[in-house]
Amino acid sequence: MTDDLKIEPKVDLELRTIISQYKQSFSDKSYNEENNESDVLMDLFGITPGLKRENRQYWGRELGMCWQLLVNKLCQIRCKDYKAALKIESDEPTDLFIGQDAIDTKYRIGSGDSGTLKKFKKYGELLKGQGFTPVLLIVRSDNLSAAITACKVGGWEIYIGDECFEYLNRKIKFDLKSYLVDLKSKFLIERT
Repeated sequence: MTDDLKIEPKVDLELRTIISQYKQSFSDKSYNEENNESDVLMDLFGITPGLKRENRQYWGRELGMCWQLLVNKLCQIRCKDYKAALKIESDEPTDLFIGQDAIDTKYRIGSGDSGTLKKFKKYGELLKGQGFTPVLLIVRSDNLSAAITACKVGGWEIYIGDECFEYLNRKIKFDLKSYLVDLKSKFLIERT
């Protein structure tokens, strides 16, 4: 790891544990669209766009959960003003809070159904009404434009791709993207 990416051994172990669990899960998975772009999480595990297209829903869900857990763990460890997710009925409009920022992590927003779009708008307005700044941290840039628009209308601040890593770097004083890039090839999934 480069010198500017020094991280406490305990934090490094916590992050590597999450990544290792997903590597194993991805390796154990049996694999049965058109986007050929990769991202830092796909590269971390050696997931090619072709492999991802074989089961987009699976990969989107699992990479999204990996992203959520990594961000949550880092913020929990490094932010004194961290708070856990907000639950409303059976849903979580946020994954965590850092101070007044109500953060929801997404790997990609691809759903354009009216229920999902209404939820983004409703939760953004609810959080703003409670004095929070709703923040979406999205890894991929190939999001559904209608969903992004609904989020903006609901008052969400949206950080996509490199912007989400820059946001995190400002908040937690750690370059997560460089950390993940440095781990590339150490967690390649094994296909059977």
